Amino acid sequence: MTTNAEQTQKISSITAVFPAYNDAGTIPSMVLTALIALRQVTDDYEVVVTNDGSKDATGVVLQELASRFPELKVITHETNLGYGCALRSDFAAATKDWIFYTDGDAQYDPLEMPKLAKALKDGIDVVNGYKISRNDAWYRILIGRIYHHVVKIAFGFKLRDVDCDFRLIRREIFDNIELESKTGTICLEMVKKFQDAGYKFAEVPVNHYHRSYGKSQFFRPKHLWTTFKHLSQLWWKLVVKKEHLANKSQS
Repeated sequence: MTTNAEQTQKISSITAVFPAYNDAGTIPSMVLTALIALRQVTDDYEVVVTNDGSKDATGVVLQELASRFPELKVITHETNLGYGCALRSDFAAATKDWIFYTDGDAQYDPLEMPKLAKALKDGIDVVNGYKISRNDAWYRILIGRIYHHVVKIAFGFKLRDVDCDFRLIRREIFDNIELESKTGTICLEMVKKFQDAGYKFAEVPVNHYHRSYGKSQFFRPKHLWTTFKHLSQLWWKLVVKKEHLANKSQS
């Protein structure tokens, strides 16, 4: 009889990364379930978590986890630098052939990561999850849908769910693509630059869960206004001026 692990696509090596901010209640389960999932798809793996200036016990929890699991590397930002900065620190610290990332707040389940590995066919560079359904309050679902449609039209995205932070990415892509965003707009910047560079995507449905610990940084009036400003700046650079394409042609 063939087990699920035996059916799962085996790949060379993976770094699982998590940006974490005030995620003390969820990051232990994220790290532990990531370790379980990684063992299903490779024998060569590591986990990197960037603690982005958390004010709760995230740092203490991560220190304890790192003392027990040598596969875990913890990066600490002494102050909160932003989601984009945390994710860029994670990517820079990754050493394996593939990078899997999701958020540290447990709204996605790392145990579904083998689904992404199964989608790796010849020529695929990025496997992007898409939410089967969004498990959030109605107003978050509404804002999320408006956001999705606006950015899809404005940036010309071809993915069905560009806002799903559950991805498997070929690490060498980051040797050619430079990310600059400091905030949550890094996800749009990343997908846009990957898409414009001609990298090939596969898409896989994944579950989305209600946030059980902490508070979302996105759904706050001040943050929404800041996000709008950053989105406008990103749109001007990537869609109007196409700076990333100009830089590529000059290199």
